Amino acid sequence: MTVSYYVYYRARAGADEVRRVVGELQRMLERETGVRGQLMHRADDPTTWMEIYEDVGAVDAFEHAAAAAVERSGFAQLLPSDGQRHVERFVRS
Repeated sequence: MTVSYYVYYRARAGADEVRRVVGELQRMLERETGVRGQLMHRADDPTTWMEIYEDVGAVDAFEHAAAAAVERSGFAQLLPSDGQRHVERFVRS
């Protein structure tokens, strides 16, 4: 079974800063897990962002690497003080 991850959040930082920090986070994840991420923002709200990681096979290793990459990248600086990353996991039926 493979899992796809959809991670969304509202950022207080500008688009260039989000792209820079999340780009580094995704490069770390790809180096460590081989999983390439995508980054998008809502069409009607440029402060709401989504990262997508599809077809993850080694779920435990991916989640461990993702948590470490979030910490190392300084991702928290992108969020408002009450903000958080929302992680949704889906499997194909």
